[in-house]
Amino acid sequence: MLAAVAVNLRSAASRAFSKSLPNSTFSLSPLRSRFSIRAMADSAGPFKKVQIQRDDTAFDAYIVGKEDAPGIVVLQEWWGVDFEIKNHAVKISELAPGFKALIPDLYRGKVGLDVAEAQHLMDGLDWQGAVKDIQASVNWLKANGSKKVGVTGFCMGGALSIASSVLVPEVDAVVAFYGVPSSELADPAQAKAPIQAHFGELDSFVGFSDVTAAKSLEEKLKASGVPYEVHLYPGNAHAFMNRSEDGVKRRKGMGMPDEDEAAVQLAWSRFQSWMTRHLSA
Repeated sequence: MLAAVAVNLRSAASRAFSKSLPNSTFSLSPLRSRFSIRAMADSAGPFKKVQIQRDDTAFDAYIVGKEDAPGIVVLQEWWGVDFEIKNHAVKISELAPGFKALIPDLYRGKVGLDVAEAQHLMDGLDWQGAVKDIQASVNWLKANGSKKVGVTGFCMGGALSIASSVLVPEVDAVVAFYGVPSSELADPAQAKAPIQAHFGELDSFVGFSDVTAAKSLEEKLKASGVPYEVHLYPGNAHAFMNRSEDGVKRRKGMGMPDEDEAAVQLAWSRFQSWMTRHLSA
């Protein structure tokens, strides 16, 4: 029974992406070598690597920020723990009044270097296991100096961050970027932690992060009774927060040429206000 549920969760997420991706996105081979080198180069940086135990398994996590600051679990896109999610974690750690960001490695060291690989990795993700990784990460932060802990995520991680508000009682606040969990994983109407969500108005991932998904999420959050905000960004497509040089090139290779620095800064400002408000001790 559990195996069947896990398969359903994987197929639901996969359908949302594969139906919406233009055919051209499955050929990013010219960028492969650069991303491989960049991912390895970024493996150290300002991060401290720890290992977190849960049940009968352990996973690596990467931490950056002030030791006793409020904690934020930062969840990867479907690519894995690559340069872009680490950029986001560093940015979060530098926002006033200061946060301690932790990235759990949900793929156990694997990184998708093109769309086909990322699709394969996400298809193989144990989503219920990922929720357990999130819970273990939240508890690790609370046991290591953070009085309150939020969860944020992007794309696949955005969907998981909303799921954590439903399924992980220790979560104190959530900010989700362009991703909504499947009904098989979690019903946002049952959310228990405050949720802020961000979506690009031009997002084409139908049922996962398009405008219809965003409006459906808003209705469910209204029913949940928790504090919530849902923001739409005109002229922006999926993954609009990815602003590194390589991230911009990757988005353009996937048919998303929009660049809107003002929208990115507005979203970070809203993120900062939300997490500060709900994570203050």
